[in-house]
Amino acid sequence: MIFYSLDTVFFRNLADAGLFVKGKDVFLVGENGQGKTNFLEALYVAAYGSSFRGAGDGELARTGEKNFAVRVKIGPGAEDNPGLLCHELHIKYEKNKKMVFFDGKRVEDRRDLLSVVPCVVFCHEDMEFISGSPERRRWFFDQSLSLCDNLYLDDLRNFRRILKSRNIVLRENGPGRSSAGILDALDPQLALYGLKLMEQREKTVELFSSLFEPLYREVSGIDGITIRYLPSWKFRSIDEVTAFLAERRDTDFSAGLSLAGPHRDRYVFFRGSDEFTGKASTGQRRLLALLLRVAQARCFSGITGKNPVLLLDDVLLEMDGEKRRRFLAVMPAYDQAFYTFLPEEPYDHYIRPPRMAGAGNDSGQPGTLVYYVKDGVLRGKDETGG
Repeated sequence: MIFYSLDTVFFRNLADAGLFVKGKDVFLVGENGQGKTNFLEALYVAAYGSSFRGAGDGELARTGEKNFAVRVKIGPGAEDNPGLLCHELHIKYEKNKKMVFFDGKRVEDRRDLLSVVPCVVFCHEDMEFISGSPERRRWFFDQSLSLCDNLYLDDLRNFRRILKSRNIVLRENGPGRSSAGILDALDPQLALYGLKLMEQREKTVELFSSLFEPLYREVSGIDGITIRYLPSWKFRSIDEVTAFLAERRDTDFSAGLSLAGPHRDRYVFFRGSDEFTGKASTGQRRLLALLLRVAQARCFSGITGKNPVLLLDDVLLEMDGEKRRRFLAVMPAYDQAFYTFLPEEPYDHYIRPPRMAGAGNDSGQPGTLVYYVKDGVLRGKDETGG
């Protein structure tokens, strides 16, 4: 699936207008603060119902407004099956309430959106996966697994629900017979879903690491970079984990929360036997973040057999010419890609010519669409007088 068009109302600083975006590559060119990232954010909100920048729903409305709406038309690319009808995703935020519609029908669970138009976003916030807390790296890998497998998302939700109940008991009930009875019921369930998460995380990080090491070597020239999964629990059976949780109850009661489990797992970058992130330069960490997203997209395609839409926010800005060339050479397969550029960047070097219509179902496809962004308004080349 790709995006055909985007319409926004009161979203960030974007003008209330519709825009045609049915192309393999779409370039958004403009100075900082003009609305390029907001446009990518609107697409992401349409795809998943939330922002990739960590903003709350109310923060997405234009300054001075309380509501917003985002509507996209989506459908297959020209190379897939141009005869299929397109679909519509519509996100409305009114009276502090968000509503999501797919082809006019209310979507009650955003989990149902994950496979509609899967997107992988490259943005500055990705640096948190490298330099931020262990929680941010867990979030990244949980996101990656959830994109590929709804069952993992179900297990994650169940684990979090049980963990929340367990923490309430630890925090509010205190030690005692009644608390022990509740925890005796909760702990085997926490162990069950926690072990399921651990099994999937272990498999996925092995795949990620096998994809990531050659990527980083090819672009940076530094070899031997691996990603290791370090689980909090060292046990592999429900009985062992349940016994471990029982032994730790006094410690957990003192803290008022569960101090061990998959919610405390770690993912660490190594070079050989040494932890790499702390020694890496800012540029090396930035490259780690970018290539982590490349690996995410490749992993998604390898598991699902589908290609994502890529949203790339200033990803080439800080690279010299040689690193740009190497990065573009390892780009993952994609159905559609949106790039943001500053006006002084050599974006014209990456423009693709239109593909002509061929035989059969191939009706051709536009080349690179280039829009110039200023004060939230997007205009094509002809509209700018260029």
